[in-house]
Amino acid sequence: MNKEIQQLIANNLSRRSFLQKATLGIGAVALGSLISGQTRSSLSNGKTIINPSGILGAPDIPARTKRVVYLFQSGGPSQFETFEYKPLLEKMHGQDLPDSVRKGQRLTGMSAQQSALPLVGSSFKFEQRGKSGAWISELMPYTGGVADDLCFIKSMYTEQINHDPALTFMQTGNQLPGRPSMGSWINYGLGSDNENLPAFIVLVSNNAPQDQPLYARLWGNGFLPSKYQGVQFRSGADPVLYLTDPEGYKAVDRREMLDALKELNQAQLETFGDPEINNRISQYEMAFRMQASVPEITDMSGEPDWVFDMYGPDSRIPGTYAANCLLARRLLEKDVKFVQIYHQGWDQHGTLPALLPKQCKATDQASAALVKDLKQRGLLDDTLVVWGGEFGRTNYSQGKLTKTDYGRDHHPRCFTMWMAGGGIQPGLTFGETDEFGYNIVKNPVHVHDFQATLLYLMGIDHEKLSFDAEGRRYRHTDVAG
Repeated sequence: MNKEIQQLIANNLSRRSFLQKATLGIGAVALGSLISGQTRSSLSNGKTIINPSGILGAPDIPARTKRVVYLFQSGGPSQFETFEYKPLLEKMHGQDLPDSVRKGQRLTGMSAQQSALPLVGSSFKFEQRGKSGAWISELMPYTGGVADDLCFIKSMYTEQINHDPALTFMQTGNQLPGRPSMGSWINYGLGSDNENLPAFIVLVSNNAPQDQPLYARLWGNGFLPSKYQGVQFRSGADPVLYLTDPEGYKAVDRREMLDALKELNQAQLETFGDPEINNRISQYEMAFRMQASVPEITDMSGEPDWVFDMYGPDSRIPGTYAANCLLARRLLEKDVKFVQIYHQGWDQHGTLPALLPKQCKATDQASAALVKDLKQRGLLDDTLVVWGGEFGRTNYSQGKLTKTDYGRDHHPRCFTMWMAGGGIQPGLTFGETDEFGYNIVKNPVHVHDFQATLLYLMGIDHEKLSFDAEGRRYRHTDVAG
């Protein structure tokens, strides 16, 4: 049967079709350079290979964590209202930012138009929490309750000052679109530990303000084979689009269709040798297995009331941040390697005292509950939890400063993230900023350093995990980290 199909495919290359496609020759050469690095993992003697172990086969250094859940707070959370206590800002409230502190550093177009940059202290109280004594805002009471399980990084920095390039840089290691996301790199390197679920799953909150847009390329595969892209789970009857069979269509019908389609794809693979055909076969097979695994994993009816109470009332509403945190725990239990949750709405250029508490209320309890839940189930030791955004906020007010209202502009020079579990030292505050919270004075951590560390904890040497594309070798941290 395969020979007959191959002959049909070959015969289809008539003189007319040849002339039609000949103009694509230069594009085919470019495509060849893009896919040349795929052959090692995707193609061998024209046979279908599904390699769940990833390109590395096994971690190349001892792994400290098996899985990652990244709680990405899109928009740039203000460190001054959450985890960065700076009493000097309260004392100098309303005074202009000294030139000796700013040092001529770049401002956004919004702040550059201001005649003055008035310092502003937080409207919210801070207190030291846990044995570690971490300073945490009253807006984050539940996070304060797990302070001793967390490592706060106060000295994160990036060169990107606007949302889109900063988001892209944090996720892919480059400010320009087209590079693979962090989850895709890990999927490519280590593969999956569960053949019935994707190794890289994305959840987006449906109860967040839609201030800064999110794009599927943030969890895309870039120039890696398509099977390494993140799979977005949605709330509702169909968590994954087009996964449900049409009415009257049975599983046996789907299996027969896939078998026939696989035979066609196999014949095309043997004729053209395009590795992407192999990826297509793998994705169809994964989709078939997901038809049984996804409804089971997204069915929360078996969770006891005390679990919902721990994550908060929103956890009973599918698609909310709290529900996604609970779903993330269930996915991690099934050994999904990389789960990313996106929550928008942290971009408070104005009316910050009124808006930020709503964001904290929507996320604080569930974030802390996820850490507690993983810990009580014995999963935190080999699961890495990451919380943070793409940059921080300024210590001065954007726009008019009043007694009850202010906003903060983008500040890439220093911001705060926290991590927990999987090889991270708990109860630690790493890095330090000056008394104004404007410049880093101790242990700077660049975005590439963070990415290299995350890969290291997964057992990957970031300099060794690479992919040949566009005539050169690429890695997640490029030439840094």
